Amino acid sequence: MRYIGSKVNLLEEIENIISIKVNDDSEIFCDIFSGTGTVGAYFKKDYSIKSNDILYFSHIIQKARIELNHIPEFKELKKHGIIEPLDYLETAEYEVKDSYFITMNYSPYKENNRMYFTVENAGRIDFIRQTIEQWKKFELINEEEHIYLLAVLIESIPYVSNISGTYGAYLKHWDKRALKPIKLNTIAIVNNTKKNKSFNADSNKIISELNGDILYIDPPYNGRQYITNYHVLETIARYDSPSIYGITGLRPYDKEKSKYCLKREVKSAFEDLIRKAQFKHLIISYSSDGLLSEEYIQEILIKYGIKETYDLKKIPYRKYKSKHKQENNILYEYLFYIQKNFGISTTKKHKKIKIENEIYNTKYVKSPLNYIGGKFKLLKQILPLFPNDIDKFVDLFAGGFNVGVNVKSNIIYCNDINNYVIDIIKTFNRNDIEDTVNHINNKITDYKLSKTNDEAFKTFRQFYNESDKCPLDLYTLVCYSFNYQFRFNNNHQYNNPFGRNRSHFSKELEKKLRHFVKSIQSKNIVFSNSEFELFNFADLNQNDLVYCDPPYLITTGSYNDGNRGFKDWNISQEHKLLCLLDALNDRGIRFALSNVLEHKDKKNELLIEWSKKYNVHYLNYNYSNSSHNTKKGKSIEVLITNY
Repeated sequence: MRYIGSKVNLLEEIENIISIKVNDDSEIFCDIFSGTGTVGAYFKKDYSIKSNDILYFSHIIQKARIELNHIPEFKELKKHGIIEPLDYLETAEYEVKDSYFITMNYSPYKENNRMYFTVENAGRIDFIRQTIEQWKKFELINEEEHIYLLAVLIESIPYVSNISGTYGAYLKHWDKRALKPIKLNTIAIVNNTKKNKSFNADSNKIISELNGDILYIDPPYNGRQYITNYHVLETIARYDSPSIYGITGLRPYDKEKSKYCLKREVKSAFEDLIRKAQFKHLIISYSSDGLLSEEYIQEILIKYGIKETYDLKKIPYRKYKSKHKQENNILYEYLFYIQKNFGISTTKKHKKIKIENEIYNTKYVKSPLNYIGGKFKLLKQILPLFPNDIDKFVDLFAGGFNVGVNVKSNIIYCNDINNYVIDIIKTFNRNDIEDTVNHINNKITDYKLSKTNDEAFKTFRQFYNESDKCPLDLYTLVCYSFNYQFRFNNNHQYNNPFGRNRSHFSKELEKKLRHFVKSIQSKNIVFSNSEFELFNFADLNQNDLVYCDPPYLITTGSYNDGNRGFKDWNISQEHKLLCLLDALNDRGIRFALSNVLEHKDKKNELLIEWSKKYNVHYLNYNYSNSSHNTKKGKSIEVLITNY
C-alpha cells in the first residue's frame, strides 16, 4: 500500500524510543492516526493494540490486521463448495452490470474517460465487492470473514491502479502494472493472543473514550486532505454509490475533513488532543515542513506533560540540491516524546501507582545499558519458557544483562567477551548507588555535558580514551552518545559520535540505573569476561541452565563485525557454539538459545537443520499458520531449548 506519510521507515526509530523511554509494564499501544495500520501492526507483537482512523478504507484494513488474531476459516463457504474464496473471487466469470459502480465511473467503459483501472480490473473489483456483500447477506460468511475479504481486496487494488502514487489523479497513459489482472493476496495476521480494537472516528472525538499506556500520534501535517488522495479506495470500501463530481470523480467528503489540514484550526486541534490524552507515554511524528512548528509542539507537550521527560529526535530525510547548503534546506522528520502528567498509570495492574514510583513496581528490570541485541522486549515471552528450578544460570552472552538480572537462580554467571560492558556492570554491583550517581553527575558538571554541547562530549571522549578507562566514565560517555551505544575501533578507542538533542543522563535514566543496581546487588552474581568456548562449564549439572544470546549470523551488528576491536561472528563461530550446546545436552545440562531462523531474504540453514533435534519456540508471532505469517522484511525469532 503506497500511502502518503507511511511510517515504514521510522518503525525502528519508534521502537528505539520505546526501548529507552518505556521502563514499565506497558500493555496497551494506541495508534490514533493509523492510515494503513503500519505502526499498530508492527507493535502488535508486543502490545494489545488500539487503532483508529477517520477513513473507512483504513478502518477495514486495521480491523483485519489489528483486530483479527487468525485468518478466518470460511467454514460455511467450504460447505457450499467454495474451498478457496480468494481463488474463486479472482477467477469466477461475470458480466458487467449497470450496478458496477467502479466500472461505470473509474474505467474507460462506454462514454467514461477516467483511467484509474482497465475495464477488466474495474469489472473484477465490482464483481468481488458485490459477491462479498451477497455472501454476507445470505450468511455464507461471518463478520470476521467479511472484513478479511474486504481488506484483501483493498490492499490488492493499488497494484493495478493507474496512478503515480495517490488517487488525486489518474495517468493519461496506461502504466504496465495497471494492465495486469488484479491478484488477491493473503494478509499476514499476527496473533498476539490479546484483545485488540480498531475504531473509525475523528481522533479528537474518540480520544476521550480511550486510555492505555503508549499513544502514538501521527497526524496529517499539510493542507491536503487525505480523503481526496484516497477517495477511490474509500468508495470501494463503502460501496455506497456516492454522487461523485469533477474530473477525478471525487466523493463528498465534508464529514471526513481533518482539522489538522486546516491552518486556522490545527493548533487548537493538537492541543485538544494532547490535553485529553489518557496515556502515560506520548510519541508524536511530525515533519519540519508541517503546519505546526517544532516550538509549538514542544510548548504544548511540556504544558500537559512532565517537562523533564521531554525529548526530540530530528531525522533528516531529504536535502535539496544547492551550492550553498543551509540548515533551512534540510527537511526533518520529528519524533517527540514526553510522559503525560495526569497522575496515574492507566494500565489496570498499576491503576493506583503514582507515575514517579512505577519504575520500582514493574514486572521486569530493564538494563540501563542500551546494548545492541538486548532482550528486554522479549522477556515476557522468553522467561516463561525457562525452568522454574534453576540452581546455576549462565548468561553466556550477557551484553546489557537484561535476561540474567531477571532470572530467579541461586547463582547467576554474567559473561561476555566485551570486557567494557562487564566492567561497568561489575562496578555497578560493588559500588554504593549514591557513589555511582555522584560520580556520573560530577563528570557531567566538570565537562559541561548536555544534549547540545558537542565540544564538551568530544573533550570528555578524548579524556576517557587517554585515561585509565574508568567504567563509570565510560557509562557517562555512553549516556551522551548516539543511541546510547558502545562502539570501539580496533585500537579499543571509544569512537561513538555525539547523540545531539537526544542522549543524556536524564532523571528517567537515573531511576532505571537505581532499579537495576538494586536488583543486581540483591543477587549472587559471578562475573567473567571470556570467549564462550573458554567458559568453565565443568561444575554445571542437570539442575542448571545455560542461556545463549549470541550475535546472529544473518543479522550481525556493527558492534561485533570484527572491525570494532572484538572478534567477529561468522559461520565458524556459529558451528562452535552449536557443537558446544550439543555437548551440554549430552551431559544432561539444559540450555536455551536465542536466535533467528530467517531475516529478510536470508535463512540460517545451519541453525535450521541443527534445531530439528530440539524444541523450537517461535517468538513475537504465532506461527501456527506459518505460510501466511512470514513475509519479506521480517525476522523469525526463536528460542531453542533441549528441555
